[in-house]
Amino acid sequence: MIFILETSQIPEFRESISLSTCSYRKIDLYDREVYFTWGGELEIEDKDIIRIPSDGRLVLSSRSWKEEDTVVDVSGVKIGGKDIVVAAGPCSVESEDQLEETAKEVKRAGASMLRGGVFKPRTSPYSFQGLGVKGLEMLIEAGQEMEMPIVTEILDIEAARNHGNKIDMIQVGSRNGQNYPLLRYLGTSGKPVLLKNGMGNTVDEWLSSSEYILSNGNGNVVICYRGVRSFESGTRFSMDIGSIANVKMHSHLPVAADPSHPAGKRKYVENLALGALAAGADMLEIEVHANPETALSDKDQQLHPNEFASLMNKVRKLSEALGRGVWKN
Repeated sequence: MIFILETSQIPEFRESISLSTCSYRKIDLYDREVYFTWGGELEIEDKDIIRIPSDGRLVLSSRSWKEEDTVVDVSGVKIGGKDIVVAAGPCSVESEDQLEETAKEVKRAGASMLRGGVFKPRTSPYSFQGLGVKGLEMLIEAGQEMEMPIVTEILDIEAARNHGNKIDMIQVGSRNGQNYPLLRYLGTSGKPVLLKNGMGNTVDEWLSSSEYILSNGNGNVVICYRGVRSFESGTRFSMDIGSIANVKMHSHLPVAADPSHPAGKRKYVENLALGALAAGADMLEIEVHANPETALSDKDQQLHPNEFASLMNKVRKLSEALGRGVWKN
């Protein structure tokens, strides 16, 4: 059984569990105490304490116990509130000049976070795998210079342990969306996490992955929809806007959208991005490159800086129509 306690309920519950024969594990989440109990018997008189069977798949990510929207603070940038957050930058960090030029352009256009890949999981082992630690150092320096928090993908526990404290927001990519040891580790880290759905995940499976992070005490989770693999070949992946609306209805977690990967071609990115915002997304993650034709990865889907600036103008207009704003650093 899972018990979720308000502050006033904690003393009585602690006394009851100390007198019981059950085993338990406690975490602190969103200013509440959450107890996972098993074995033995536990008698609780307070009928108002939230009790959820532990065999349920979606618990801590659900609005069934937390109706208010969660807001995740990434080094001062707040995701999940009234203002839409835009993270932009290259698919891969390739050089200091490429990153500096791109960072300046996305900052000028209105992005509030800088994205860039340094550890690259590629389908082929012969494709560009990223610059690794060297690229991360470049990304950190560019973020500091532009005064923009950075978001980048971490592939495994070792990298998270060695480099996670240098990153403002750790991205879990599609291929690692069900890497449960990594998700558990990130749950103990407290770092903001951008969790993408797996290529073949249902919404429930995607949210279940967030439960691995939440149930280990980290409530700083933003879930990011990047489309799924399907029979459709007109775009790289199929982006079901209904999935975003679904998650916003049933989960309190902030929702981001990555329109670059499902688009596959830059001409589709703008429409997918605007559609995601109309469906309720709180954040966009957009791939932008100073000269995408020369990019070492995903060159067809990365926007030119002028295309990104045009998109940002439309994001501002749409956000106003939706009664929202766009976050400014």
